[in-house]
Parts: sequence; C-alpha cells; structure tokens
Amino acid sequence: MNGNIAALPMERPKILLVEDEPGVRRSLQLLLHAQGYDIRSYASSAALIADPLVDEAVCLVADYRMPEMDGLAVLRSLRARGWQRPAILVTAYGSPDLVERAMKEGFSIVIEKPLREHALADAVARLTAPPRASPAPSS
Repeated sequence: MNGNIAALPMERPKILLVEDEPGVRRSLQLLLHAQGYDIRSYASSAALIADPLVDEAVCLVADYRMPEMDGLAVLRSLRARGWQRPAILVTAYGSPDLVERAMKEGFSIVIEKPLREHALADAVARLTAPPRASPAPSS
C-alpha cells in the first residue's frame, strides 16, 4: 500500500426540476448541472409525483403554470407525503398575491421569468448550502 487514498467522487446534490416547456426545462437543467447539481427533470407534474426517488432530492424547482397541476399543487403533494426540503417557484405570472400564496404553501423563493441566469443558480445555492457552524463561545 502506498499511503495514497483515492479521492472518492462527491455525490452531487439532487435537484427536482418540473417545467412543461422543453426548451426552458433543458436550459435550466444545463444551468444547474453546470453549477454542480444532479438534476432530475420532469416534463409534467404527474411524472414528478410518480417518481419514487424524489425523496433523495435536496430542493425543488417548479414552474407555476403547467397543464396537469400547477407548481403550488406539486409542492402540496410532496409535502403531503413528508418531503420537507426547500422549494423555488418559477413563474411568468408573478404578482404579490401569487408570491403570498406560494410562501403559504411552503415555497422559499419565487423567481419571475424571464430568468436571469444567476438568480436561479444563486437561489438554489443558498437553499442547499450546508448550515454554517456557529462559532465556539469564547471563554
């Protein structure tokens, strides 16, 4: 044995992404993957809800307006089965009323489209960052 320990690859945090528009979904997937996340992307709310692996995810990014169920209902469904991770709502239909409803449903952040690239990446990074250790009390 030569004393060198092979570095184990770090597991990328898993992000759930549900967006019905294929081009938007793909661009968000590429953006977040480039930031170091493992993206599980879904074209429909039903596909996300049916996936038994959603519990492994550390964050949800959901479009608001989708055909089957909106992003608020997606998070409500995940919460009903015990998923308690942070969530981001993305919408082209932003209003103070929607932001209030989203926060009541449990979303941490609402981001309006068109997305500024850094806004989503920064929000995901903030919500998935490990908690900072408190400094030890001085004696």
